[in-house]
Amino acid sequence: MQRSRLAAVGLAAAVLGTAATLAATADAQPAAAAALSNNWYASAPYLMPVSNNPPDPVTVMNATGQKAFQLAFILAPDSGGCSPTWDGKSAVSSDTAVAGVVNRFRGNGGDVSVSVGGYGGTKLGQTCGTVDATAAAYQQVVTKYGLKAIDFDLEEPEYENTAAVANELGAAKKLQADNPGLFVSVTMPGTSAGTGWFGTQLLDQAKSIGFTPDNFSIMPFDGGFNGSSAQVSALENFHGLLESHLGWDSATAYSHEGFSGMNGRSDNAEIFTLADFQTVYDYATGHHLGRFTYWAVNRDRPCTTTTDNAVCSNVTQNDWDFTKFTTRFAGATPPQTGPPTSPPTNPPGTCTAPEWQKASVYVSGNSVSHNAHKWTAKWWTQGEEPGTTGPDGVWSDNGPC
Repeated sequence: MQRSRLAAVGLAAAVLGTAATLAATADAQPAAAAALSNNWYASAPYLMPVSNNPPDPVTVMNATGQKAFQLAFILAPDSGGCSPTWDGKSAVSSDTAVAGVVNRFRGNGGDVSVSVGGYGGTKLGQTCGTVDATAAAYQQVVTKYGLKAIDFDLEEPEYENTAAVANELGAAKKLQADNPGLFVSVTMPGTSAGTGWFGTQLLDQAKSIGFTPDNFSIMPFDGGFNGSSAQVSALENFHGLLESHLGWDSATAYSHEGFSGMNGRSDNAEIFTLADFQTVYDYATGHHLGRFTYWAVNRDRPCTTTTDNAVCSNVTQNDWDFTKFTTRFAGATPPQTGPPTSPPTNPPGTCTAPEWQKASVYVSGNSVSHNAHKWTAKWWTQGEEPGTTGPDGVWSDNGPC
C-alpha cells in the first residue's frame, strides 16, 4: 500500500541537516543494542531517519516511553545492484547518518529494528537473484547496526513478483537461522478479506519452505477502509487465513498476527483518528495479537504550518499521541521467545478469569484477566483498563495468572 515516503522538496535541506547533526553526536559505528525484550520490537513504530523531517529520537522517547523504533527503508541501489542502501540512495556500507540516529536511540536506553522494502523503489529480492545473495545483502545491515530485529515489508512492485518474494522469504529464513534471537516480522498489504491473492500466495510460500517468522502483519489502509470497524474485520479475516493457510490453531494464529496501521489521513484520504486506534488496540490486546505498529512517527504530530501528509497527520492530536499506543502495547504484550518450532496446541497463560472488555460494566467483586494478571473491581467501572488506574484506582491487582 502506498504510504507518503518523501516530503516536499523544500524539506530536503532541513532533513539532511538533521541527519548530519544526529550523526555528529555519535561515532559512525553504532553502539551495542540495548537488552530489550521482543515485545518492544513488536511495538516499534516506523520512522524514516533521513527523510520526511525526522523528529529527534530522544524527544519522542522521553515523551512517550517508547523504546524501539522501526527505521525505514532498505532498498537496492537506484543505479542497480545487490548492495543495501537507505531509500536507494545512501550505501549502508559507508553510512554515518543513520548510524548516528541509531546511537541516539541506544544512548537513551532504546533500540531500533530496520525495515526492508516498503512501497515503491527497487527491492533487493528483485536484484540479488538468489536467496543466498539476498540474505548476504541483508546480513550486511544486521551486522552494520548490530540488529536484534528486522522487518520485511513486502509491497509493490515486488509483491506480485513470485521469484522476488521467494528470495525475500528465503533470505528472512536464513537470517533467522544465522542470527539466533533475531526478531523477524513480515508485513504485507491488507484487504477487507484480510489480504489478497498475492498475500495468500506469500503465506503458502512461507509454509512451503518451513519459514515461521515471529509475526505476519497486514496494513489495513489505502484500500477503502472506513475507520476502525473495517480494520478490525480485516484483522479477524486475516486470522482465519493464518489458520487455513498455515495450519495454525486459533491461539497460535492470533499470537503471530499483527496490525500495521496509518495514523491520521491516509494517501487515499481515509481518516484514522485516535479513537480508531483505540478500537484496534482493544481488539489487538483482547485477542493477544503479537504486533501493533503504524506508519509513521514522522507524521505523529498535528499539522500547523503545512498539511503535507508525509510530516503531519491531518487529524486532531497532540505531538506523539499515536506513538503512545505502541508504548502501551509493549506493556500489554508478554515478551516472546521467538517463533515456535511447531504450533502450540494450547493458548499461552493460565488465567481463568474472563478477559477484560472495554465496553463491559463491572461491579465490586468482579474479576477479570488482563496482561497475564488477575484483577478484581473495587466498585462499578466501565472502560477503565486494569493496570492503568494505579493502586488507589478501581482495580486490585491479584498478581500473575
